[in-house]
Amino acid sequence: MTHASRASQPAAAGPGELAPDGACDAHIHIYDKRYPSQAHGLQPPRFLGVPAYLELRRRLNLQRTVVVTPGIYGTDNRVTLQAISDLGPESARGVAVLHPDVAEAELDVLHAGGIRGVRFTLFNPKTAVTGFDMIEPMAQRIQRLGWHVQLHLTAQQIVEHAALLERLPGTLVFDHMLRLPKGAGPDHPALDIVAGLLARGNTWVKLSGAYLNSQRADYADTVPVAQALTALAPRRMVWGSDWPHPTESGAGPDDTALFALLGQWVPDTAARRRVLVDNPAELYGF
Repeated sequence: MTHASRASQPAAAGPGELAPDGACDAHIHIYDKRYPSQAHGLQPPRFLGVPAYLELRRRLNLQRTVVVTPGIYGTDNRVTLQAISDLGPESARGVAVLHPDVAEAELDVLHAGGIRGVRFTLFNPKTAVTGFDMIEPMAQRIQRLGWHVQLHLTAQQIVEHAALLERLPGTLVFDHMLRLPKGAGPDHPALDIVAGLLARGNTWVKLSGAYLNSQRADYADTVPVAQALTALAPRRMVWGSDWPHPTESGAGPDDTALFALLGQWVPDTAARRRVLVDNPAELYGF
């Protein structure tokens, strides 16, 4: 079964079978051969574009999407702007990858195109196109636009750079449930650091990337972490599919099974609706 055909299957039965109206997938990537790859040592992606993603969105009743510029494009965000346009500006937003010397005029163009944040993917220094030294100056520059800083870090990096994180202005968004060591539970010190940031009211976490945090085929060991994070700040959690799963080999994981997992992460129906509808509407301005 190909990844594309998996995306066309109905969701597994159980909690979260279909998303409520207005639901948002807060983390996907689009790869488009019309735009040149800059590689950066990353593995070739699945070039599954907007039409394939729209099939997944239709089957799961997802109606809003946040597109994140993939690492292979460096700081070229045209692929994300095009995807926002193709998905429809009323139902899509984006997160760019930028260096802090970006021109003000470019920031304004990106904002008009639906960009609402800047991502720093630093978990692997060998493939990173940005650095820790860029986070604070970039965070300062985007305050006038109301954008957020999105951080794809390992849990250990969160611990090592706690002082930096605590002094950053504006809104912070942590990717993939903090990238704890696989199989680690909610007692990891990174969770304590992020708990303090969540208590300030300007920090969010993406419930996503189960395969990045799990040693099990059913991802059951991610449930305690997801539930602990949600208990800390139920109104500042969002869910993302991470489609088309650029870190995973072969056909990739089953998208519908990943979505059904949210029913275990957030078993309360009202809380799950907040994660899928209300929280991303606030964070991304839908």
